[in-house]
Amino acid sequence: MITPQHSGAVFNSADWLVVAAFIAVMLAIIVYSMRTTPQSAKDYFLSGRDSNWLQIGTSIFSSNIGSEHLVGLAGAGFATGMAMAHWEIQSWLILVLGWVFVPLYDRMKVFTMPEFLELRFSRGSRNVLSLLTIASLVLTKIAVTIYAGDVVVRTLLGIDTVSIFGTRVDVFWVIALGLAFTTGLYTVLGGLRVIMYTAVLQAPILILGSLCILYAGLNTLGHGHLIDGWHATVAAAGANIHLIRPLDDPDWSWAAVLPGSAIIGFWYWCTDQYIVQRVLAGKNQQQSRRGAILAAFLKLTPVFIFLVPGMIAYALTQTPQLGFKSSGDAAYTSLVAQILPHGLRGMVACSMIVALMASLASKFNASATLFTMDFFREWYPNASGRTEVVVGRIATAVIVVMGICWVLVIKSLHSDLYVYLQSVQGYLSPAIAALFLLGVFWTRATAPAALWAFVIGVAGGFARLGADLVMRNDGAAVTTLKQQLYHRTITAEQFNAAIAPIRLRHGWIFDFWNIHWLYYTQILLLATAALMIAISLCTRAPAPAAVKFTWYGATAEEKAATRASWSVWDVALSLAIVVAVALFYRAFW
Repeated sequence: MITPQHSGAVFNSADWLVVAAFIAVMLAIIVYSMRTTPQSAKDYFLSGRDSNWLQIGTSIFSSNIGSEHLVGLAGAGFATGMAMAHWEIQSWLILVLGWVFVPLYDRMKVFTMPEFLELRFSRGSRNVLSLLTIASLVLTKIAVTIYAGDVVVRTLLGIDTVSIFGTRVDVFWVIALGLAFTTGLYTVLGGLRVIMYTAVLQAPILILGSLCILYAGLNTLGHGHLIDGWHATVAAAGANIHLIRPLDDPDWSWAAVLPGSAIIGFWYWCTDQYIVQRVLAGKNQQQSRRGAILAAFLKLTPVFIFLVPGMIAYALTQTPQLGFKSSGDAAYTSLVAQILPHGLRGMVACSMIVALMASLASKFNASATLFTMDFFREWYPNASGRTEVVVGRIATAVIVVMGICWVLVIKSLHSDLYVYLQSVQGYLSPAIAALFLLGVFWTRATAPAALWAFVIGVAGGFARLGADLVMRNDGAAVTTLKQQLYHRTITAEQFNAAIAPIRLRHGWIFDFWNIHWLYYTQILLLATAALMIAISLCTRAPAPAAVKFTWYGATAEEKAATRASWSVWDVALSLAIVVAVALFYRAFW
């Protein structure tokens, strides 16, 4: 039986040897993938459009599963049990990408999602989406990954400050700058091709390392018996083990979570440049679709290898005799540091390194692609491919700096990392989701309607983000009071008396902020869609030629090519994924 270990350094020579070996293999793969220098935008940003299904599927997975999952998702499991599992069991939405959107994107041969909006609507819509996506990369993906990397390294090495030329410096700056520089370096030099190659190694290492944590945690909790460990985890979770929660639950009501998570998931899996760029790099529709199917299978695992370990960490803290200590965002790394034997700690640390590298590299490349292809190419249409590559590298460096600066704001919010990530995406995604849904499936949608509805929807999202920042101090107190009222530890009169001064202090901002963020996501989607429909009906219908940029615009030859790109095995594997998702919901209902 593995027992908690607290004495001595977290790592020893065996752990560092494993880490060194892993880094050596990664460097060899990076050097191999960079054996040819990218000569054009297609080479640099889309890996020459020659990626196969294995590269696409593993790249989607390893790009999605970043350190925000190791830190944020495990922390969410520690704090709220299965509540955040809705976001992590969305394999069915990856199938929507593969079966519905891959044929559409493939026949248009676009580099970016904003480019698709220009073809369907206007240059204005393209510019708004480009700016919004870059903002999303900074506000959520890049900043959150850097912040999570700080939590991981700080916990594993057990240090808070370092001495630089005799001056004590917060280790955050060393980690943030070091992580951004080392990951950015190979991304800048190799582009998407190096990301696709390294993902083939990174995905299995991610899964294997996390399975080690899952096994060790259950084994420790169950005193050598995995089933007993699972029962202890479920008992400690209590009502938090359920996915579907009552309407009066102030945080995770099913009416808030099910539609809200689906809206965010549709935006992320089917329209976000960060993910879709991988299928755009496929050799053909068949390779892109099968890559999406592989990614959907891999996406069935995060609940069990990241969220459940967070629940295990919580259960261990409820067993005082084991001496396990942890907190929300440090749940996963605490498991590594306290219950794994040396050597295995090094291997699991490699999985964390993988998460940091894969996640950040993908975000850097996506941001560079957006700036270069959606802005620089418009300003300088005659620029050479080599110039575009240089500009993309410079853009990456600028966005990295912006992401590091925004981390300081995240640190001040005192919020659960994974909840922060999903809430910001919940504010920014509805307008995009409405635009793509109506643009693809409604031929009557017009360019002026798309632009105005999009701008207003985005403004509504940023307004709510601003309210969150204003309420960042009092918001935590209100949330705690709501939970106490729900669990009947305080009365309604006590609740109203406690929030009265907060409501008075903030006025209408409090009422605006007090709308549950997942309900606000739904309201924003419906409002944006309604506005777009109303303006479309009041403006001139699009020219008949615009139909080719919708779901209904494929020619007979293009439809035949799509049909030839899949077989009965593709259908069977996709159905198996849908059944697995349904069984998961049934098991944790």
